Amino acid sequence: MVELPYCQSLAAAKRRVPRRVLLIATRQIGDVLLATPLLRSLRRAWPEATIDVLVYARKGNMLEGNLDLDEMIEIEEHPDRKQYWQLMRRIFRRYDLAVSTLAGDRPNIYGLLAAPQRVGLVPDLRSQNLWKRWTNQGWVLLDNVYTHTVEQNLMLARVLGIEPLRKVVPPRAADESRLGEVLGFNPTLHPFAVIHPFPMWHYKRWTKAGWESVVEALAQHDLRVVITGGPEAEERAFCRELAAGYPDEVMDVSAHFGFGELSMLLSRARCFIGPDTAMTHLAAANGIPTLALYGPSNPVKWGPWPKDYDSEKPPFSMVSSEYQRQGNVLLLQPHYEQDCVPCREEGCDRHKASFSACLQEMSAARVIDALDQLLA
Repeated sequence: MVELPYCQSLAAAKRRVPRRVLLIATRQIGDVLLATPLLRSLRRAWPEATIDVLVYARKGNMLEGNLDLDEMIEIEEHPDRKQYWQLMRRIFRRYDLAVSTLAGDRPNIYGLLAAPQRVGLVPDLRSQNLWKRWTNQGWVLLDNVYTHTVEQNLMLARVLGIEPLRKVVPPRAADESRLGEVLGFNPTLHPFAVIHPFPMWHYKRWTKAGWESVVEALAQHDLRVVITGGPEAEERAFCRELAAGYPDEVMDVSAHFGFGELSMLLSRARCFIGPDTAMTHLAAANGIPTLALYGPSNPVKWGPWPKDYDSEKPPFSMVSSEYQRQGNVLLLQPHYEQDCVPCREEGCDRHKASFSACLQEMSAARVIDALDQLLA
């Protein structure tokens, strides 16, 4: 965890109650979800303030139904000049305070343009990043290895002199009536499990044979299986093919629900099994028994945050030869002959389209044993 010498608090004389706050969370869907504890902290500290959140376009769905923000502002991940200009017109000096959960150049520039008072992350203490320490009245040094993302964000609450609240707030849909219509059964009355077998990036993927074994194990527990997935063609094809092998036990709902509906679906499930994806974080936040399959990903930094977990210490350590259990989350890592788990790299070939041998070679027997422990 980052110690006090590597952060600078906003001076007490400048800690006025802001009327308008911009929270900058321009990252991926899962990162937006892990920013909700900071958003909740801001809302509880300043209930009368207007709090807006700046996110990448189509990445803010994790904020559906979240009552802690007033408005969501979107910017393309790679905006053109016109889109930059439209954003500037919308945020320029409209806020009293900007809070950035990222250490990159663009988030810091957004904060600089949006508000006279700013707090944020800085990537390191090198001279080329000195301007970020100068332009932020309060800042925290980014620790990308030993501090969990939730706690890293909440260090900004401490910089602001407000109470950090470690509550990941899942999205909620306004209407849950579609759940039963799409599933074909009442999710409140019939026990079921949810699996998310196909992450976007290759290096987080397990094997199809492994998932087939999981489906069969869940059926032995008298659980129906609901498969979730995104709208991409390859992902939908995988989910459809997996479900087709078990027409009586499995329902494929990939690309059928928004995140608010998925969150409500998860809250009614008996358990969830998935790799390092936003859905696994969402399952953990909903408090259901969650089996997380982690290979190259760093569980200290990116492990699912268990519901009601309330400690500065990360919920999971870097590596375990068996499995780690914290609250409603059981985290399983592969046994591997080489001492490289987790390598914290994007697959064995160091790019998102490469596979991870540790996950590809992880046995279904270990996963099913962990699943039995979870359901027990």
